[in-house]
Amino acid sequence: MPTTSCHPIAPHRKLRIPDWYVSTLMLERTVDAILRRVSLRRDYDIPYLAGYSQDGRTIYIDRHLPRSFTDKGRTVEIDRYLILHETVEKSLIDELDLHYLHAHQIATRAEESAVRADRISWRAYDAFMQKYVKTVGDERLSHVPADLDLKPYRDEHDRDLIARMKKAEAEGVLLAPSPRRRAAKAGKT
Repeated sequence: MPTTSCHPIAPHRKLRIPDWYVSTLMLERTVDAILRRVSLRRDYDIPYLAGYSQDGRTIYIDRHLPRSFTDKGRTVEIDRYLILHETVEKSLIDELDLHYLHAHQIATRAEESAVRADRISWRAYDAFMQKYVKTVGDERLSHVPADLDLKPYRDEHDRDLIARMKKAEAEGVLLAPSPRRRAAKAGKT
């Protein structure tokens, strides 16, 4: 299937039920549409596995998180589920001014629905993810994007993590500069 079609991954076939019913095919098409609207970066350290840029156009997935895991002998690529989660969460926070925890709960339900729609065990998927979560004092947080949206960490009152990231940004040590910031430093504004 060409990637220029309206839904390059989901099968291009007519639904046998009304399109407003709960449907695995419609969910796949929705995820495809979201994937076309954001870019993915996997070259940073991201607290709690994944996050998004301040403008929501870039989804960040931690560089140490494997791209797939095996569930019952089947290789499961995980990026699409995390992208769905992060995009739903960011949209709810920005558009409806929801608190992070409320948006996160809804985003997790969307992620779970997509995982289950692909006939993947949610328990296996979630157990895999939990093994890679980076927390506040984690030494592996050494390369964080400059435009990472900090609202989820502020809403969670994760003051220690925010302080560490801001201090490192001021020192120019921890945060990787955004392309815009790199260009400004090089005098190419």
